[in-house]
Amino acid sequence: MLQPADLLILDEPTNDLDIPTLEVLEESLMEFPGALVLVTHDRFLLESVSSVVLALDGRGGATFFADYTQWEAARTAAPSPKPSASKIVAAQPSKPAKGAKRLTYKEKQEWEQMEAKILEGEKSLAAAQAAVEDPTVASDPKALQERCAALETARKDVERLYARWAELEEKLK
Repeated sequence: MLQPADLLILDEPTNDLDIPTLEVLEESLMEFPGALVLVTHDRFLLESVSSVVLALDGRGGATFFADYTQWEAARTAAPSPKPSASKIVAAQPSKPAKGAKRLTYKEKQEWEQMEAKILEGEKSLAAAQAAVEDPTVASDPKALQERCAALETARKDVERLYARWAELEEKLK
């Protein structure tokens, strides 16, 4: 790591680390300005460091989630069917099921604007985070409390947008 990087790819970085080293790793990853691809079983690290979770389903599919909790809820809501070992069938293109959910006109418009809304929400979240971290507000508890409330509102808004995006994406399948 002698030169700056825009991307870090880490595979199980927390294995065999003691707690102080884990804390240093977590802080370093949170301060990293580039993109981070993190493969880990450490749920705490995943929750604290990631802003997007890409879940692989083991059958070649991948879905984006706002956080680990959202992925876990989606996974438990729709358990994946296990393939039968006694019978192998060639995969055929699936036809839309009768009565399958489709996007309404308004949902399609919402889906088309979702990426821009998420980017705008993330900018608001970053601005709220910067406002909380402003050293001039540290001595004013009322202002700090207001900024913390605004930060939490922005965070929930971004989570809601990601959840809605995932919901609309699911309807497109």
